[in-house]
Amino acid sequence: MKLLPYLLAGAVLLTSTGAHAVNFCGELKNHYGPLDYRKRGEVNLEIVENAHFTPEVEAGIKGNTSYLGGDLDYTLRAIPNHPRALATLAMVALRDKQVKVPATKWPVECYFNRAIRFAPDDAAVRATYGSYLLALGKTDDAVGMFATAVEMAPEDPTINYNAGLAYLKKKEYAKSLLHAKKAYALGFPLPGLKNKLVAAGKWDEPAQ
Repeated sequence: MKLLPYLLAGAVLLTSTGAHAVNFCGELKNHYGPLDYRKRGEVNLEIVENAHFTPEVEAGIKGNTSYLGGDLDYTLRAIPNHPRALATLAMVALRDKQVKVPATKWPVECYFNRAIRFAPDDAAVRATYGSYLLALGKTDDAVGMFATAVEMAPEDPTINYNAGLAYLKKKEYAKSLLHAKKAYALGFPLPGLKNKLVAAGKWDEPAQ
């Protein structure tokens, strides 16, 4: 696979919600939906999930009605801001070292672009995108995504934790520590970020 065209497209998609990105990543109108993931109970998400986002699809093992990528594509066209489906798509792409998963319509970053266009105020989408960008080594872009996510959901422990990881990778220790302490105060259970800050000499308590 030639990666360069997709990587260049991703650079445009990351910063643009204008006509180029819209055209490249497709219109949001879909034969079913688009539906807002946050309105579960008000809209029928299960009709999509039961067929196209089964446990094996979510785990990135295999598709249910078609190829794995086909089921993920259907889920994300019907429910663009489905954070678990976005996370699975990103995981599969990273695992298989691909920027476009087979049987999907667009590169991975397009699905995040579409999710942000559909639900610009959805913190979970921004945070999931931030994690994907961080895994790609796009640390500055990841930090920007997490900063926006934290603004939208300042009391979310997982978002604060992952923002702390992003700032740590950028060696912005004061901001990493701020988000780490917020995450732990809100009950986040995993000690990984704290232990990394201890190892860097930026935490004033011993690691567990």
